[in-house]
Amino acid sequence: MKKYTITLIPGDGIGPDVTRAAQIVLDAADVGIEWEVVEAGAGVIEKYGTPLPDQVLESIRRNKVALKGPLTTPVGTGFRSVNVALRKELDLFANVRPAKNLPAVNTPYRNVDLIVVRENTEDLYAGIEHMVGKDAAESIKIITRPGSERIVRFAFELARREGRKKVTAVHKANIMKCTDGLFLEVAREVAADYPDIEFEDRIVDACSMKLVQRPEDFDVLVMPNLYGDILSDLCAGLVGGLGVAPGANIGKDYAVFEPVHGSAPKYTGMDKVNPLATILSGVMMLKHLGEREAAERVQKAVDDVLTEGKYLTYDLGGTARASEMAKAIAGRL
Repeated sequence: MKKYTITLIPGDGIGPDVTRAAQIVLDAADVGIEWEVVEAGAGVIEKYGTPLPDQVLESIRRNKVALKGPLTTPVGTGFRSVNVALRKELDLFANVRPAKNLPAVNTPYRNVDLIVVRENTEDLYAGIEHMVGKDAAESIKIITRPGSERIVRFAFELARREGRKKVTAVHKANIMKCTDGLFLEVAREVAADYPDIEFEDRIVDACSMKLVQRPEDFDVLVMPNLYGDILSDLCAGLVGGLGVAPGANIGKDYAVFEPVHGSAPKYTGMDKVNPLATILSGVMMLKHLGEREAAERVQKAVDDVLTEGKYLTYDLGGTARASEMAKAIAGRL
């Protein structure tokens, strides 16, 4: 059997609970994963003097793949986001967020099955900003041709690999003619290389409305950083919220898989929070490793446990602990 050494970053708050649940399931999938556990986040600042110790980056560079729990980021003050730092240090330029309806997860929407591909390193979200005097602040929006080309090409390659039929480029090029105009121009150029996949573009505000009205019209969406940050959460809302929203940050050499939700400090150590977002991030990780059959088995086990309805966490209307839900899924494997 092939062996995989995977970096595991438990994270802050509920992170250790949900990553432990994912370990239970992924170990039961029996694909030969060995875990290398490293610490990062607000909880290790006192110990290491930084939320992102060098050994974390060294471990990911060595193993190429990581599974990460949520990390706390202060609002307005304090250290910059560890997630943003990881993306920059490892050049994880593609953020991938699937949104798909799950059995027994109640939502007004049905037949949602789409993927948001978000550029991860440029745009306003890169945080290049400064004060202008004491009464004004300025943020710089940077869009580059190479950055746009690699994210759009990534989206088309993902669509082809996953058997998707359409890619939608999302932008605001009607107003931001230079920055978003460049992104759209590049998207159209790249689309010409993929005649087997339908291409369209949507202005971001109109796209937001259409996602709520007819989400089934969308397949793969690709967009600059800030729009991706916002619309990927909207798409998570269509299928039940952040508790069931997996994610990945992928670059040329490295990939970090993680749930989209935050660290929920008030639930620390309670083994209470829904672990599905982390488990489904593990499904994405298995696909990335080429273990598609195992990924499909885990997905089916998740669906079976949700359909049965016996081991559901509080947010899904049940009373099960995160570890109990994970063990039930593992039992199906």
